[in-house]
Amino acid sequence: MAPPSCQPIIIYFLACNFFLCLACARTCTSSYTSIFGFGDSLTDAGNLVHLKPSGIKPRMYFPPYGETYFHRPTGRCSDGRLLIDLIAQHYGLPLPPPSIDARDGSNIQAGLNFAVVGSTAMDAQFYEKRGIYKVNNVSMWNQLDWFKQMLPRLCDNPSGCKKYLESSLFLLGEFGGNDYNALISGKNLDDVLPIISLVVQSIASAAHELVEVGAKTIMVPNLLPIGCAASYLTQFQNSSEEDYDEFGCLIWSNQFVSSHNELLQKELQRLRELHPHVHIIYADYYNAAMQLYRAPQKYGFSKGALVACCGGGGPYNFNASAQCGNFPATGCEDPNQYVNWDGAHLTEAAYRWITKSLLEGPFTYPPIKNLCHFDISEAQVLQSPKIEPFKLEAKVGELIDKA
Repeated sequence: MAPPSCQPIIIYFLACNFFLCLACARTCTSSYTSIFGFGDSLTDAGNLVHLKPSGIKPRMYFPPYGETYFHRPTGRCSDGRLLIDLIAQHYGLPLPPPSIDARDGSNIQAGLNFAVVGSTAMDAQFYEKRGIYKVNNVSMWNQLDWFKQMLPRLCDNPSGCKKYLESSLFLLGEFGGNDYNALISGKNLDDVLPIISLVVQSIASAAHELVEVGAKTIMVPNLLPIGCAASYLTQFQNSSEEDYDEFGCLIWSNQFVSSHNELLQKELQRLRELHPHVHIIYADYYNAAMQLYRAPQKYGFSKGALVACCGGGGPYNFNASAQCGNFPATGCEDPNQYVNWDGAHLTEAAYRWITKSLLEGPFTYPPIKNLCHFDISEAQVLQSPKIEPFKLEAKVGELIDKA
């Protein structure tokens, strides 16, 4: 026991630490003043329709899309909110509006969503070189350019921009799914595997570019287990039991995605070593979602995880010729009982569980729940094994030339 004369000092010290922790906890849960999203159909909140010719609306602009939360289609590929929407609301922010729909004078200070359905990590020229011409013309790099063009409207001087960007959360992705979809179709998987490193390097380069602009907290998601998606299960359906795991998911598809995810972790660690005073967060969408595929009943999904809620029939209720939003596809009675929404995307109920797992559980590294945007610790660099220095690919063209 400490001598009597020391007791007041110890009590004071403990009290100060107690209130300091409380203050930090409050700041960490309400620290972000804005959120910016980049990505594909997992993130797009309505940009795609503005890129279509006048009068042409994509299928996600028709019922039953949006029925659960918005009670109307909004351009989101789900029955309700997406991960970026739920993350924004978790931090007390409004839903970030689609960037193309932002009007002069509109309130965009709390963030914007630059994602577009079908976006890729690599530019269209990467695919044209390989004889693929059906890729969305909007890439991750286009979205980053849009963000930089929008910056003068968000902050008008260097010091103001620095403070603004440092208190913002950036969600970069996911990216890569559409790249692999374009390449896997009709090709030998062995021919596609070498592309993984190029896609991952492109994502890491984009994260580096956000840091150069001034971002201090960047969340970079990995890919979801596509081998459990109704669209993949339908497209690659076969009678060989050896191709499926105990949950009914395609083994080769998930192994392919796991290769991407493992390499992405390594590249992000290199970025952390290059930028030790920036939060570069690996968001493990894959394992957060696998909880639902392993035990859907446990999480309230009484209709299971593999069959789509909205679709045109078949073993997994997915028909490429009658997809959700198009006739004669129909929606289910209660999307909350399903993990899968339309074959390729998840229901809001599934996204709610994944969001909770990311922000309150163990599926981000470093854990975002423990971070304050003003407290960047070099421990996140020191606690991981050393990896060769990050060699930044300055231009996407260099990646293409290497392939």
